[in-house]
Amino acid sequence: MNRRVVIVTAVHAPSAPFLPEAYKSLCEQRLPDGWEWHWLVQEDGRTDEVRPYVPDDVRVTFRQGRQGRPGGPGIARTIALAHADGEYVRLLDADDQLTPGALARDLAVLEADPGIGWTTSRALDLLPDGSTVGFPDDPDDGPVERGAVLDHWRAHGFLAQVHPATLCVRRDLLLALGGWMALPASEDTGLLLALNAVSRGWFTREVGLLYRKWEGQVTGQPSHVDPVEREARMAVVEARARALAHLHWTYPAR
Repeated sequence: MNRRVVIVTAVHAPSAPFLPEAYKSLCEQRLPDGWEWHWLVQEDGRTDEVRPYVPDDVRVTFRQGRQGRPGGPGIARTIALAHADGEYVRLLDADDQLTPGALARDLAVLEADPGIGWTTSRALDLLPDGSTVGFPDDPDDGPVERGAVLDHWRAHGFLAQVHPATLCVRRDLLLALGGWMALPASEDTGLLLALNAVSRGWFTREVGLLYRKWEGQVTGQPSHVDPVEREARMAVVEARARALAHLHWTYPAR
């Protein structure tokens, strides 16, 4: 039986039309011998608008939440973990695309060093005209030490030096931390900081993700930058990471 990397995607009606492009980027991945991917597409809530965009492929599992009960992408992804049947979990937002070789690079790092709990990679913003823009301050290839993401995030206006949308993580570690945070936004950053509080990670400078910028994306809405809500999100994200670090729980166990 092949070993699996599980791709987890939360989707809602506005982002559903981008699913075919995300799927195409998955189909272009070339995995090492003995590996396969399984794509878990979890709708946030239940409508009739998402299913038509879900590919007909035995490697794709589509599930819906309850009618009229959206909980946000973090909750949708965490619910999808009930069906995560692989050793590693890779995040892929519905409107983003993996670059060729991204999954193989993630697997190479995690398989080579059991002391690395998670990986991230360089991301490029994909603009509506098809052009891409990079981030000028990407770190070098190599390990991300415990606490480094929190220190950078705190010192740079709550911006991490690695992109949480590029995360690939050991499933057991992800489950031990409870999945994504139950926040209306920044749930992926919260998970990233929690992971970094308990385990070493890795950053790959080769581009692993095209991060789509478009008018309807959740992070582009006014509510995302509401100062009162944002302050509360950042406070709980930081408090969780510091609490985990203070408990001295580490992965792998010493």
